[in-house]
Amino acid sequence: MKLTAKGRATRQRIIEGAAEHLRGDDPAGATLDDIRAITGTSKGQLFHYFPGGKEELFLAVARYEAGRVLDDQQPHLGALTSWPAWERWRDSVVARYRAQGRSCPLGTLLSQAVTTPGAAEVVGTLVEQWQAHLRTGITAMQSAGLVRAGLDADRVAGAFVAGIQGGVQMLRSTGEIWHLEAALDTLIDHLRA
Repeated sequence: MKLTAKGRATRQRIIEGAAEHLRGDDPAGATLDDIRAITGTSKGQLFHYFPGGKEELFLAVARYEAGRVLDDQQPHLGALTSWPAWERWRDSVVARYRAQGRSCPLGTLLSQAVTTPGAAEVVGTLVEQWQAHLRTGITAMQSAGLVRAGLDADRVAGAFVAGIQGGVQMLRSTGEIWHLEAALDTLIDHLRA
């Protein structure tokens, strides 16, 4: 569908409003009526921009949230070539999750992946891209002689993604950020060893 600038802005407003709502306490209970009320759109507008209804809108939200996860870590995630760069990235990740508290866009996205067709692919792509950035940083550090050559960069990159998500899940459950900090610090120490 070809949209005007105003149409793109309206569509984006709907996506962002839906994303904000889905980050709430009960994303599974979200209805199109809820999203219409939050975004100030009519039923006609909603179905004009999302003819597939709720599933199409939720998939657009999943793509939006996936992009935010990586965008929020830049420029640090794309420049992991020194220990200070790794520390800046670590601090930016912790600051992001500290600021958002118990609300986690990726957690919401992962829960949507179960019920929204196409969302699992979005999550898979996100994880691959995130892991690729981390792997690139690890291999750059290996090339510079700062990380041991025998370390499996892909495996450690995967551990970072899993560690972050585990730490964020603990934050969502307990309200405490230290699990995330511990996971990141332990993995960075593992790289330094």
